[in-house]
Amino acid sequence: MVEVRYFAAARDAAGLASEQVAGVSTVGELKELIVGRYGDAMRRVVASGSFLVDGVVSRDDARELGARVDVLPPFAGG
Repeated sequence: MVEVRYFAAARDAAGLASEQVAGVSTVGELKELIVGRYGDAMRRVVASGSFLVDGVVSRDDARELGARVDVLPPFAGG
């Protein structure tokens, strides 16, 4: 079980701040799951945003998940 927290546009796309997700073990699998669950708005976030896996930025789809993943949209100036 992984805690997934959504911020800004990701939160808007999901319609919630966080959830517990089971059955995924990599960033790529999580991307597929949340895009399938939340549609095009989440697809846009995933395409240009980033993922913090236990506090470490990862854009590698093969990265193993930890206990918590933060889904972040792109930020201006960053």
